[in-house]
Amino acid sequence: MARLELSAGLTVSELTAPLLDGTVVPDGISWQTTGVHASELFWRQLKFSEFDVSEMSMSSLMIEQARTGTTEWVALPIFTTRMFSHLMIKVRNGAGIEKPSDLNGKRVGVPEYQQTSAVWSRGILQHEFGVDLTSIEWFMERPPEKSHGGATGFTPPPGIRLQYIPPTSDIGQMLLDGTLDATLLYLTDRNLVDRSRTELGGNPDVRPLFPTSEGPRFFKKTGVIPINHGLVVRRRIYEEHPWVVLNIYNAFMRAKEIAWAPLRS
Repeated sequence: MARLELSAGLTVSELTAPLLDGTVVPDGISWQTTGVHASELFWRQLKFSEFDVSEMSMSSLMIEQARTGTTEWVALPIFTTRMFSHLMIKVRNGAGIEKPSDLNGKRVGVPEYQQTSAVWSRGILQHEFGVDLTSIEWFMERPPEKSHGGATGFTPPPGIRLQYIPPTSDIGQMLLDGTLDATLLYLTDRNLVDRSRTELGGNPDVRPLFPTSEGPRFFKKTGVIPINHGLVVRRRIYEEHPWVVLNIYNAFMRAKEIAWAPLRS
């Protein structure tokens, strides 16, 4: 069996740490791993196809699949991030938002409208809590040239009012100066895509919309922990060397056992 040289882009987490530091290496593969923030990683993959193997936004992958029919990537059943995204919704005190339906008619920020976390949050707001997404005025922080949607040809769905936040401002600043009422997600980690930097933790003017008990409630009702990120391999490599996907899958299973071991002791 030939030994392949691949490049891999992964976000840093307990699951990926054994792969990034070389503790776990897929059989028959020598790869150069790079730890990249998810926002930047997905943009770089969708725009420039930098890595042979990488994490990938599930919403972006599905949009690209629907748009092109056959993407450059083959998805593996490896899900590196699963979360209750709607628990990350933040609201501004004084905006009159006490319950989810109070978001109707408000000004809501989002790093990127098409990102998976935002898709899950909007779906849950609509179907669990009756929020009318068309009544909201949406403000998106990432410009087309630095967004996943810019790479996938995203356009807002019919009836959605969406405008871009000017480069002189950002979601955090707009929340604090009162020109936004809420945001679906707030990212301050330094990367090439997101520009908000003001830390809002502990700020008395901003609070989560949902209590932490909402996560268990949602799971008890639906049995679902939403998938945010998956893993992809370059299609050309898969077609030439199909064994690669099984060896990568097995490597992630070994990494998961290492990550879970402390929880079982």
